[in-house]
Amino acid sequence: MYSVAMSTPERLIESTRELLWERGYVGTSPKAIQQHAGAGQGSMYHHFAGKPDLALAAIRRTAEEMRATADATLSGDGSAYARIESYLLRERDVLKGCPVGRLTMDPDVIASDELRAPVTETLDWLRDRIAGIVEEGCSQGEFKAALDPVDIASAVVATVQGGYVLARSSGSPAAFDTAVRGLLALLAASRTPDDVRPGTTTTQ
Repeated sequence: MYSVAMSTPERLIESTRELLWERGYVGTSPKAIQQHAGAGQGSMYHHFAGKPDLALAAIRRTAEEMRATADATLSGDGSAYARIESYLLRERDVLKGCPVGRLTMDPDVIASDELRAPVTETLDWLRDRIAGIVEEGCSQGEFKAALDPVDIASAVVATVQGGYVLARSSGSPAAFDTAVRGLLALLAASRTPDDVRPGTTTTQ
């Protein structure tokens, strides 16, 4: 399943990530992790203090990957609107859901301050990152000045996370796509006309 070059700690972390996704925290036993990773009990406890320590490493890895993927899109070229649009429209396995967002539905993760922290920090980071882009758009005259960057960013994050839930519930990505189109229409309506933006001209 894993590359022969992958170290035992890496195999354990990746196995835990997959099992947390499939079974949740309670359903992911140390024995299942060991079997999935092809590692013995001694190896597991040599590298990690126990299941909570390994789960934390796995959740942190998942959170880091989500940040990197989102930031790569949000840091692209184009206007503030175009970058948010790219984030909303990027390719996703919608029916599989968000690897970080789904952790919020695991009661054992949410009940643990330590396990919950990477989830909360990542979603907060995403909201703040998008808010910064909206603020940039407002300062450059692309969006109407009355727009609240934090409110818009919160709506973007909520639309994506809620869209996953709707898609999984209906068994079709159409629900996600509809939610995204609706949000983009509202955001587009908050843009100022090109001919009144600083540094732009309209050709007659």
